[in-house]
Amino acid sequence: MKYNKEIWSWSLYDWANSAFSTTVMAGFFPIFFEKYWSNPDDVIQSTYMLGMGNAAASIIIAALAPFLGAIADRGSAKKKFLSIFVFMGVLTTGSLWIVSQGDWQMAMFLYIVATVGFMGSNIFYDALLPSLTTTKTVDTVSSLGFALGYIGGGLLFLVNVLMYQNPDWFGIIDQPTAIKLSFLSVAVWWGIFTIPILLYVKEPENPNQIQLNKAVFQGWAQLKITFSHLKSLKVTGLFLLAYWLYIDGVDTIIKMAVKMGSTLGFETGTLITALLMVQFIAFPAALAYNWFASKIGTKKAVQIAIGGYAVATFLGTFMVSEIHFYGLAALIGIFQGGIQALSRSLFARLIPKGKEAEFFGFYNMLGKFAAVIGPIMMGWVTLVTENARIGIFSITLLFIAGSYLLSKVDMEKGEQMAKEFNPS
Repeated sequence: MKYNKEIWSWSLYDWANSAFSTTVMAGFFPIFFEKYWSNPDDVIQSTYMLGMGNAAASIIIAALAPFLGAIADRGSAKKKFLSIFVFMGVLTTGSLWIVSQGDWQMAMFLYIVATVGFMGSNIFYDALLPSLTTTKTVDTVSSLGFALGYIGGGLLFLVNVLMYQNPDWFGIIDQPTAIKLSFLSVAVWWGIFTIPILLYVKEPENPNQIQLNKAVFQGWAQLKITFSHLKSLKVTGLFLLAYWLYIDGVDTIIKMAVKMGSTLGFETGTLITALLMVQFIAFPAALAYNWFASKIGTKKAVQIAIGGYAVATFLGTFMVSEIHFYGLAALIGIFQGGIQALSRSLFARLIPKGKEAEFFGFYNMLGKFAAVIGPIMMGWVTLVTENARIGIFSITLLFIAGSYLLSKVDMEKGEQMAKEFNPS
């Protein structure tokens, strides 16, 4: 498939914002929060607080997502809202630079707002995908975005790791300053590489377009209508329920894996190396997994990826050495890009035309609301049992339930229902 400027510009946003998910969310923030902003002698408590922080961000975006999606469709404002959330995320990520040691409250506040910016922008980024693709190309384009995200986020993270491990190479005075500068570099990277999607991706006009201020007031009414639409689109609703469960496990692992590795006693260098492994394995794996899906079917490929995650999570319960941690990182890297990209393209097939942001609002709402459960469950189980391994094991239940429900989704019937959908 030949990619035009619009597709490359759209895909580059994954390159842009993956710097936040890699360097900040998965990498340095959990480590720095524990050892610099929070109490380094109480890792159980800091794990719990990080879980609560991730849950708070997810609750906020879960509450806003369907409402914002409905507004964006009615006002043809996907790119406007994307830019608002990007600005929010870039500003607060860069502001982590000024947070002093021990000020965990301010660090957590900025992290929550930045995470809301990151997740909120993805609603409108995802909603632009159907207008750029067809049923035949959606898997490939979605996978391209995730692949660029992994390599882009991985490249900046590699530079950030070198800054942390060898601050003198960059004229930096010490490691804490290097990490703070890494947060600043993410803000700059995120902002610069967002420009192409704003300039070159065309947003289709809604024939029933209304002014944005009116769309705000009508968004609430539209939200109620969306619930009724999902009652008619039963296959779409079932897919969303399955996605709600299994993506919770995926998001929890992304956000909490480094923190749990630290709690189990692995050195910072080991955690960072494992995270880099995930990024650089996930880049070719996301593209290869798209080819794999074309051979066996997209839904089957997603189910296999869920199984891979479940196995990795189960094995993580018993890891005791660095080689185990590296092995699990490699396993996650193989399936991570595939499960995210193909889930997005599966859902894109089940959306009626003209309802993209509205339905992707629900998609992101369920994904982010589900991400409330996982971090809380892992953090709470770890706190109550004082055993991080039991906390890790609890996540396997989400993969089992999600895989079972996905097996009940009839994609052909769902695509037909979306094509025939008449809201009147």
